[in-house]
Amino acid sequence: MTHPKGTRARVLLTSVFGPYTQDDEYGSRSINPMELYHNQVTREQGPFSIRMSHRSWGIMLIQENISAPSTVLDFPTRERFIKEITAHEYDVIGISGIVVNVGKVREMCRLARLHAPGAQVVVGGHVTAVPGIQTIVDADHIVRGDGISWFRAYLGEPAGEPIKHPMVPSSFGNRLMGLRGPRGMGNPAATIIPSVGCPLGCNFCTTSAFFGGKGNFLNFYERGEDLFRVMCESEAKLGASCFFMMDENFLLYRKRAMELLDLMKAHKKAWSMFVFSSANAVAKYTMRELVELGVVWVWLGLESPQSGYIKLHGADTRALTRELQSHGIRVQGSTIIGLEHHTPENIAAEIEHAVSHGADCHQFMLYTPVPGSPLYTQMESEGRLLTDVELADIHGQSTFNFRHAALPAESAKPLLDGAFRLDYERNGPSMFRLMETMMRGWRRYHDDPDPRVRARFAIEGRQLASGYGAALYAMERYLRRSNREVSDRIRALRLDIESTFGTTARLMDRVVGPVLHWAARLDARLFPHGRALEPETFVDRRNWSV
Repeated sequence: MTHPKGTRARVLLTSVFGPYTQDDEYGSRSINPMELYHNQVTREQGPFSIRMSHRSWGIMLIQENISAPSTVLDFPTRERFIKEITAHEYDVIGISGIVVNVGKVREMCRLARLHAPGAQVVVGGHVTAVPGIQTIVDADHIVRGDGISWFRAYLGEPAGEPIKHPMVPSSFGNRLMGLRGPRGMGNPAATIIPSVGCPLGCNFCTTSAFFGGKGNFLNFYERGEDLFRVMCESEAKLGASCFFMMDENFLLYRKRAMELLDLMKAHKKAWSMFVFSSANAVAKYTMRELVELGVVWVWLGLESPQSGYIKLHGADTRALTRELQSHGIRVQGSTIIGLEHHTPENIAAEIEHAVSHGADCHQFMLYTPVPGSPLYTQMESEGRLLTDVELADIHGQSTFNFRHAALPAESAKPLLDGAFRLDYERNGPSMFRLMETMMRGWRRYHDDPDPRVRARFAIEGRQLASGYGAALYAMERYLRRSNREVSDRIRALRLDIESTFGTTARLMDRVVGPVLHWAARLDARLFPHGRALEPETFVDRRNWSV
């Protein structure tokens, strides 16, 4: 069906309404805030938890690729959503959400019918995988998968046009130790989305399933040349030389990556990149290639040595982690608690194995059959889904939503919390680990013969010399009584940085360090479980006239 007004139609694209850090009737959960790191990675690290939010990239991509007058309303309150649809006459109201947001999507559909009865209501995102979604929400269209192609066809626009990439700062609302931080924590990054989906198709992966499942993915940029052009544009408009490559397995596509590297060399680009990758994809590259490509961070799925996932075949993930870190490449590990082979007898050893990686950051998630994934289909066919778990609680951070063969449901959260705590107590704050890896990389490459590599590590050297040591000072003092072993490791790194970078670093540590220590103590006392932070609301209009 094509919308009768076509490219003249006014389109609203919105994420679900907040607040998000509370338990309410619409499905918000205090344990599931709108923050990736504090939610799933550093949440047990007290005042040293990494705090930041990220934009809703999907609706930004759709807006950039339609010519109709449009608005992106990102992170509105319920009242701000009502104000938007009453202040402007929209022909199409597109609402995007994930499975846990189904209650909010239902309410927004109801509000759209009430306040904008002439608008067509479109629902997209992972929430569309909820069984019977068409009977839960009052929408005219349920869009699964590629929203860009659907909207282009719906508005009568050419569906096969090249994808145009929006300019997206990687994060916002950065905080650490209770204080606001600079954008990108002093190294502003732009988000680039080369593709969506992952052909490896792990059974629990909703993203892979959403874009075609195992063996399939949607590639926006086939060639390194196309990707290079988008990165140059982001560099010019956002001032970014660091890029968060939001691609489920960026390094899997070696041909494109090496084409990109050739262009970076030809144009003398000393860029750095944060990437997602599987262990078998990393193995396609030498460490030198990764360093020259500018890879500074790898999000690596560790899952479990006994999991049997293809991406881990033949991989010694602990050795790989250590090797990457020795070249200055930070490792974000990801481990799943509650896999089929986990039992009360072996789960402690599995968690110990994960923590022993010493990854710079570590995500722990519960094995969770989410609607739309192959795992959900399997559990449903086996009659193992638990019917008393609300959709709003299927987020992998509090409870099992299936009957585990060996682990009781009430053990899920204690196991998960214990894994986070053990990782923090054994390895220290992630911010310390990140700096430790940065220092290893700087020592190895600061006088590299390649001027691009030297320039990139010079940036990291300046960061280490001009404030990072002050954060180390605060962490060292904070942990001195509660975890002397980690405190001594932090002190050794701080003294190494001061010795290497001289007077400026020492002065910064002794002047700013005590302030950060005081701020960390205050934040921990006032917010022992972490300050509840809400993302700001964004309103972006394109091709708009009043």
